[in-house]
Amino acid sequence: MNKTKVSRDKSLTIFSVLLLLAFIFYAERNFNHYTIRILENIAIFITLAVSYNLINGIMGQFSLAPNAFLAIGAYTSAIFTLSPEEKLRSFIIEPMIWPLSVLSLPFAVSLLLAGLVTALVAFFMAAPVFRVRGDYLAIVTLGFGEVIQVLANNLISLTNGSLGLKGLHPYTNLWWAWGVCIFTIFCTVRLINSSYGRAMKAVREDEIAAEAMGINAFRVKTLAFTFSAFFQGVAGGLLAHLITTISPSLFTFMFTFNLLIIIVIGGLGSTTGSVIAAILITWGGEALRVFEEPSNFLGFNYKGVPGMRMVLFSLILILVMLFARSGIMGRAEFSWESLFRWFRRKLPC
Repeated sequence: MNKTKVSRDKSLTIFSVLLLLAFIFYAERNFNHYTIRILENIAIFITLAVSYNLINGIMGQFSLAPNAFLAIGAYTSAIFTLSPEEKLRSFIIEPMIWPLSVLSLPFAVSLLLAGLVTALVAFFMAAPVFRVRGDYLAIVTLGFGEVIQVLANNLISLTNGSLGLKGLHPYTNLWWAWGVCIFTIFCTVRLINSSYGRAMKAVREDEIAAEAMGINAFRVKTLAFTFSAFFQGVAGGLLAHLITTISPSLFTFMFTFNLLIIIVIGGLGSTTGSVIAAILITWGGEALRVFEEPSNFLGFNYKGVPGMRMVLFSLILILVMLFARSGIMGRAEFSWESLFRWFRRKLPC
């Protein structure tokens, strides 16, 4: 690719980001609360899907730990943003441990700490986790998620146990959610296109051959695992301050399962696919609610069936898996050049 094309692609990317920011500015002032909440959820799930796809798709390691990382990030951010007075009111069984009981930090700092604490946990997890592969790796990381949930229930002086943390300030808005989302995509794409990213793909394809070529597979896996955990922790902080209340029951394996669906539907190994699937599934899940509500269509009275949206959602997923077995994008990525080629084929000469 020559310098002119590189310069053109950078200009188009910057223009696209500015266009997105303009849309956020418009949405914040003109959309209703429900629509804004959906847009915030979409941004958070894109962040989660893109970071999760790095370890499962790009790295090829079957991890089931996102719900654990999400919980660590959510609790870390929540603990640091609550004021001492709010902590005193919330911790009615046991008082919060010192010095956390008297600490209160700005939201931005709490998000950074949420990411760093989660990344640190992932870093120390890497040594035992990556001693195994495949299904065994999935079982180990799944077990870790269950351990975190049990700890959240029992460390009452830190997490308030099953009562959870309530009354969090709703700091998360469109700017925070989409700002973190854009930053996550940027950092992930830069990492994938670097020498480390090429090493990750080499390990995914054949770990033994990659090590024979001088690649330190354990170090590369640890980097991907820690990098992925950092952004999942930040997303946990955003989610905590979006719903304003968290408890151990929120971070079950179903959260990981939903993310796994997103990255598989989008295409394992495709950041673009993760973004598209996160948008479609998050928005689609809400759009299908119309089938659960009474309506009148062309004179036909539909009473609505509770749970019908999940039935339709499951059928759609089955059809996608039948007709697009590699996902929406497979391992392909969006590029301006491929978009221009597509337009040249479709438009008449």
